[in-house]
Amino acid sequence: MGLGDGVVRKVGRRLVPYLFLCYIFNYLDRFNISFAALEMKADLGFGDAVYGLGAGIFFIGYTFFEVPSNLLLKRFGARVWISRIMVTWGLVACAMMLVKSVLGFYLLRFTLGVAEAGFLPGVIYYLTHWVPAPQRARAFGLFLTSTALAGVVGGPLYAGIARLGGLAGLKGWQWLFVLEGVPSVLLGIFTFFYLTDRPRQAQWLTAGERTWLEGALEKEQREKRKRQGLTLLESLRHPRVWRLCFLYFA
Repeated sequence: MGLGDGVVRKVGRRLVPYLFLCYIFNYLDRFNISFAALEMKADLGFGDAVYGLGAGIFFIGYTFFEVPSNLLLKRFGARVWISRIMVTWGLVACAMMLVKSVLGFYLLRFTLGVAEAGFLPGVIYYLTHWVPAPQRARAFGLFLTSTALAGVVGGPLYAGIARLGGLAGLKGWQWLFVLEGVPSVLLGIFTFFYLTDRPRQAQWLTAGERTWLEGALEKEQREKRKRQGLTLLESLRHPRVWRLCFLYFA
């Protein structure tokens, strides 16, 4: 195994499992209302229409703030901005335990979407600064399997948390939001200290490893600048983009 393979493996072991864990909590905090639905609706008197609209309102905030969030990520750095995103969404997720009214439900779901906006593309952008193109698809693929695992653990996790109903005067659905929101806050704080913005700042790599990785990524960027790129408008008209949008929608 050459130096390059060793560096990529080291980076993968350092970053991918941790980001994998963060994305699991991202999905849990986004979709845990589906597990809380029966108890929460009965307790608050919400109908199916109210609950369904609240679930969907999340994506309004998420969609409109996705691009601004990523522009700010580029300005402030991935370490700071991903940490901010995680702490914010964790606090909003915890605040869901305080819902008493339909309006409060809608506002918190919208705010959760705003808070989470930019996390996934931000992580993808971050990994492009660490993983050379030939190995990038594998890193992305491993990271994205976290969504499947979140679905697997979400149900059993709620079944266990629901048994806490009545403890400290809180219902099971309230415990769900607290116990799945707090880890996101703690992970967000830890992220600030754990992630490194660029390879040249990584003390967990040797000097030779940092030099190789920086060189490989800089060469990749030089080659990319030589190629003719697409403008935003051209990208939106490209049939491949729409085919991929349809696949993801389906």
